[in-house]
Amino acid sequence: MTYVVLMGGPGAGKGTQAKILCKKLGLPQIATGDLFRENLRENTELGQLARTYMNGGDLVPDEVTVGMVKERLSRPDCANGALLDGFPRTISQADALETLLAEMDERVHIVPYIHVNPDLLLQRLAGRWTCSACGRVYHVLFNPPKQDGICDLDGSALYQRDDDTAETQKHRIAVYFKQTAPLLDYYKNKGLLVEINGEQSIEQVQKELLQVIKESDRQRTD
Repeated sequence: MTYVVLMGGPGAGKGTQAKILCKKLGLPQIATGDLFRENLRENTELGQLARTYMNGGDLVPDEVTVGMVKERLSRPDCANGALLDGFPRTISQADALETLLAEMDERVHIVPYIHVNPDLLLQRLAGRWTCSACGRVYHVLFNPPKQDGICDLDGSALYQRDDDTAETQKHRIAVYFKQTAPLLDYYKNKGLLVEINGEQSIEQVQKELLQVIKESDRQRTD
């Protein structure tokens, strides 16, 4: 089995890389956001419990999130392991995951961290503009419209969503690094953290991710 915890800040391309990795490695992608939506939609016992906290404006306790992860790992498609995307986020969640996997006589095998300079993350995240009519998304650096502020498809005005502004994204990035710095140290001290340069092309980042995961597998089987 292979258990991978993939880490990377907002805008680092973690979601894109996770989908490609899972396809190539034959592992399911387990993202807590997806788990919450599924449990709420299916109105499971854990989903009902989570909803009571959310409706009260409270944070959902770790034990509820961990319970969702535990149930997900018990499904047949996780027979060969899983790639965890966005979980754990805190030391307490990492400890809970370690306990959960130990009950299965397993553990986290490798933690690739896609590192991108915060200034570049901000450039990637704060340059998005959306067509007010058709909803097409542009980026001032990576996918600019032919004419500033105008949609290529229908000539409508482009606007920037509140959550795409530089101020909002700067705060989002700062929160991420503040929250995850202890987690990076946690896995580094366990010898599991492998830093990947996320400022390279998508293809090169993918190549290096595959290399470090497969090398980890080889070391365990030798």
